Formats: sequence, structure tokens, C-alpha cells
Amino acid sequence: MFWVRRYILFHNKRHPAQMGKQELEQFLNYLVNQRNVSSSTQSQALNALVFMYREVVGTEPGWLDGMRRLQRKTRLPVVLSKREVQLVLSEMGGTPRLMAELLYGSGLRVSECVTLRVKDIDLDAGTILVRSGKGNKDRITVLPGSCKPELERHLLKVAQRHSNDLLRGAGYAPMPNALYRKYPAASSTLGWQYVFPSSTLRPWHDGQRQVRWHTSTATIQKAFKRAVVAAGIHKAASVHSLRHSFASHLLAGGTDIRRIQQLLGHKSLQTTMIYTQIVEVEKTVVSPLDRLSG
Repeated sequence: MFWVRRYILFHNKRHPAQMGKQELEQFLNYLVNQRNVSSSTQSQALNALVFMYREVVGTEPGWLDGMRRLQRKTRLPVVLSKREVQLVLSEMGGTPRLMAELLYGSGLRVSECVTLRVKDIDLDAGTILVRSGKGNKDRITVLPGSCKPELERHLLKVAQRHSNDLLRGAGYAPMPNALYRKYPAASSTLGWQYVFPSSTLRPWHDGQRQVRWHTSTATIQKAFKRAVVAAGIHKAASVHSLRHSFASHLLAGGTDIRRIQQLLGHKSLQTTMIYTQIVEVEKTVVSPLDRLSG
């Protein structure tokens, strides 16, 4: 909707049905030449407008051979050292710290962390089952042993809150697809509750059930940003840097790269190979300046 509105305003409020290939190219080239947008932003605008023409207007815009297409840049991920990870974690506390420890210790994406269900945590086996990750794929990753005591205490609090919700006629968790129809009672079981639930109850589906969604990703993102500043770290690190650090530190410690690929849930090994650039420079390259004294 955002890009459709921008497109229409750019062409003085003409109806999209009255425009086509030429107007599309003008707008997309304007974004690159005058607005200096990134390649991902240009691609987003292109896909939104092509979708509009195909699904709403009912026409094919055709091949945009006059569009200046930006090349996507390959950027190295921001990786924190082990010392920096310790500094950041020491500035965090409570649930945000537990979430950050899982992100670093298990290689989770932040969206995968907040959507974890109680039934997907196996404390005895020391594993986490990530369901419907990127690409709608399931995978198993490691549960850090150092997280288990705090995670057990946290899950006891989740169970107590769930019991209180049940007593109030609530205690439901939203379920994917149409599972709530097939297993109507499962939504009120502890196993389906989120490991990191929201603090508020909300109506769901037909409005008759009060459910707890998962906590917002902003909870950990804001806490992590504050911790990075408090730790005096000047890297442009986001909470996703913990996942990059997980992969880099495993690789530096000798873990096979194909195993790391499986833990991260990467479809292509080429995606995981980017971490070798960081690790190989740190481990194998000695600057010629440092050899002068020898």
C-alpha cells in the first residue's frame, strides 16, 4: 500500500490502469537516481507494484528493460568477540538476558526466539526444536547447559501464570493454521504456551477466547541496544549479531561448517561460508608489520 500510494502521487494521482511499463520505469529510476535508495528498497517497490498490476489491475507490466537495477551489496556480518558478548550480557538482566543467552547460545533468530513454545524445549536432551523457521523449515539446535537453571525457573513462572489464566477462563495460546479446529483443547495446554508470553491477554479468533501471544521482538531489541551502549561497544551491533557470533565462535572452535549450517537452518552452504572470511583472517593471517620485529 505504501509503494502504490507513492507511485500514484509521483505521477500526479493518475490511476494505475492508465499507466504501465514507462511510468513504472520512471518511478523506479527516480527512487535510485534522486532518492538514493538501496537495492532491497528498490526490489520491494518493484515487487509491490508488479503485484498491484497483476492482482488488482489485472494486467502484466512487461519486462522493464529501461529500469536501472541496483546490484545487491554483499556485506560481512557484525560479529562480537567472546569478551564483548560477556560485556553485553553483564549489562542485561531478567527475561531479556535469558533471551539474549538463547540467541547467542543456540543461534536463534529473534523471531524464532519469541515464538518458542514450551513443548519445543527439551531440557533433558539439551535441545530446542525450532518450528517453521525461515523458509518454513523445522530444525533442531543446541540448548546451552548454562541456560538450563534459569530457563527452568522461567518456565515455572510461565506455568504459574498459565494456571492463573485458566482460573479466570483464559489460558489459551494461538495455534497455527487450522489446528485449533482439529485439536480445540490443545490451545489451553501448557505445552502450547509461548516460552516468552505477552504480559496482556487479547481476544482471538471468534473473540470468545482470551489468548497470550508471544512478547514483542522490540523487548529484546531495545534491551540489547541499551546493553551495547552501556558496555562501551562501538560496533554497529544489533541483536542479530548474537546469531552471527554463535556461528563465528563455533567455526573458530573447530565445529564443522556443515554442522553449523544445520544449526543455523541455512538452505545453502554458501550462506554459512561467509563466516569463514572473518575466522580465517583472525586465525591464520599475520600482518607483515608484525613480522618486522622478528
